[in-house]
Amino acid sequence: MRVRNQGGAAMHDAKALLAGPAKERLARRGFELPVEELQALVTQRSKLIAERDALRGELKSLAREAKAEAKARLRQLEEDSGGCDGELRRMLLTIPNLPSDDAPDGGPADPMVTVRSWGTAPEFDFPPLDHVELGTRLGILDPARAAKLSGARFAVTRGAGARLERALAGFLLDLHTGEHGYLEHGLPHLVTADAMTGTGQLPKFADDLFGTKVGDRDLLLVPTAEVPLVNLYREEIVDAATLPLALTACTPCYRAEAGSYGRDTRGLIRMHQFEKVELVRLCHPDQAERELQILLGHAEEGLRRLGLHYRVVDLRAGDLGFSARRTFDIEVWLPAQGEYREVSSCSDCGDFQARRAAIRARERQGGKIFVNTLNGSGLPIGRTMVALLEQGQHADGSITIPPALVPYTGFSKIPSNGHV
Repeated sequence: MRVRNQGGAAMHDAKALLAGPAKERLARRGFELPVEELQALVTQRSKLIAERDALRGELKSLAREAKAEAKARLRQLEEDSGGCDGELRRMLLTIPNLPSDDAPDGGPADPMVTVRSWGTAPEFDFPPLDHVELGTRLGILDPARAAKLSGARFAVTRGAGARLERALAGFLLDLHTGEHGYLEHGLPHLVTADAMTGTGQLPKFADDLFGTKVGDRDLLLVPTAEVPLVNLYREEIVDAATLPLALTACTPCYRAEAGSYGRDTRGLIRMHQFEKVELVRLCHPDQAERELQILLGHAEEGLRRLGLHYRVVDLRAGDLGFSARRTFDIEVWLPAQGEYREVSSCSDCGDFQARRAAIRARERQGGKIFVNTLNGSGLPIGRTMVALLEQGQHADGSITIPPALVPYTGFSKIPSNGHV
């Protein structure tokens, strides 16, 4: 389904991009700023606006015949400036966020910058099985029937597996709302193109989105609850005194995962549909650095309570997501793969999303500023379940359930026959 972008968000400030060190900063993330094209559009737009405004000022003093001719020229100028505005907007929407100076240099091919690790990787006196084999043997995962229903990269859980999914969602929501102060939301799973543009999914990631028609409206399935949570405040002015705002929701997430292949498509690692508890914080620009550490700590706490070994990685500038200026990845240990896999990305987006979505705050003295937005997984249900199965396995195929989950599951172990 083709999606048409709408609206007139502020996005990047074109003149600021041209005047400041944006080209060098964007080069750190491997993006080449189209300076000549951008300058040409800004110059053309300025000329058209100047001529339009001058002609408007002259209209009253012109004779009738000259006035008619001037009005025709004015209409043409307005049409040309509108076209220039649209072209400039389309270009600005493709330019990613400027990386923070604190983000390490380099890209995905460079060594990880590990900040810390927590816990100890479990050691086994037997070859650990991966979650697909474990779950299939226990009868709590049914990949064959999932494929029959929907094809590749969908999942069917049942019995203790389905209860474990539900338990994880309840546990994480209770943790973040009860102890970390987040306000839980129930959200639409279908949103507009404007909402996707506001958080940066459009236009860059159009191929990764699923869409449908609802009546005469084109709507898109959310790839993460970050999209509706941030856009709750789109085109609004909040009171700066109420910041920071802490929002959470557990939603299904829908992603085409264009370009992914191989082992990542096996089991629950990279799916077209999965559930995730998302954490979003809106704050004053002065609070952003501290808020990122708070958000990161909240996401980590979920893994700590579950007793899962993980590490925190500071993403290099060339590995940042489109909307992020700084990101810390949390990677959980998967014994069967013998490596860490990303389970949460905690990102500071600065005012990048707020500009696109027109989210501002009114300060005490009456001025208005763009808020800063931050987001992170707190946590994805599927990948967390993968880690629970693999780190909690025993030689007989049974799985130990962390004590923190027992009040939610009603059982402390999944026996080797899968029956609880």
